[in-house]
Amino acid sequence: MARSRTQRILVTAVTPDGATRRPDDLIVEEPMTIQLDGTVVSTTMRTPGHDFELAAGYCHTEGLLGGSAVSGIRYCADGSAVDSAFNVVTVETGGRAPTPTPRLGATSSSCGWCGSEQLDEMLQRLDPLDPTDPIPLDVLGSMPAAVSGRQGLFGSTGAVHAAALFDRAGTVRLVREDVGRHNAVDKVVGAMLMAGDLPATGLGLFVSGRASVEMVQKAWAAGFGAVVAVSAPTALAVDAARRAGLVLAGFVRDDRFNLYAPDRFSDDEFGSG
Repeated sequence: MARSRTQRILVTAVTPDGATRRPDDLIVEEPMTIQLDGTVVSTTMRTPGHDFELAAGYCHTEGLLGGSAVSGIRYCADGSAVDSAFNVVTVETGGRAPTPTPRLGATSSSCGWCGSEQLDEMLQRLDPLDPTDPIPLDVLGSMPAAVSGRQGLFGSTGAVHAAALFDRAGTVRLVREDVGRHNAVDKVVGAMLMAGDLPATGLGLFVSGRASVEMVQKAWAAGFGAVVAVSAPTALAVDAARRAGLVLAGFVRDDRFNLYAPDRFSDDEFGSG
């Protein structure tokens, strides 16, 4: 079912020339509860659309699937999807996934890590990435411009984040937008999972905001080789990327950026595209 992702209202626009009434598009934000084999594992505020991808991607990047295949995804666990306003999604593995710990509170769509202890826990379930041919530096620097033309919701509302999948040639293969930064990433990962395209070996992930440790964790769990962020990373995100063997570029704007991981590199290693 197609859901409206924007809502048009009348606003008063104030300029040096005076005040006028005009229509303005706002992004829709609604809660979505994710269940794994009938157990609630997350409730997050999201932009409706690509809900199955979001649910599948979340379960994968949070390590909840335990390597089990997804056998089905549907709205609501019991009863009508209409009754839940299409805001409950159940991911099913036939009980093959590890029994999840029920979550009663809401999950933030922006952050939720406590620090180095969680990084150590993540290291216990994620192995360092296998080396691959690095994505050329000029391709990393070109991503903001390459993705901007495909951010339709941002263009109309200015209120959403984007995540995008790209390859070594600089081709943007997939873009997802959401009011939550992490939701946008989970939608990309979920789309790849449902298409059988994981792990994302040798591919890059673009994010329109800062690079938090959660963003790096999700990219690592999906097998991406690089993360490109238009804003800064956190210190914990850099630590995680270096441990993962993941390339991390921040402040990527106008073909300029800082390379935070690896901690050192040669010009020969990162050639031009």
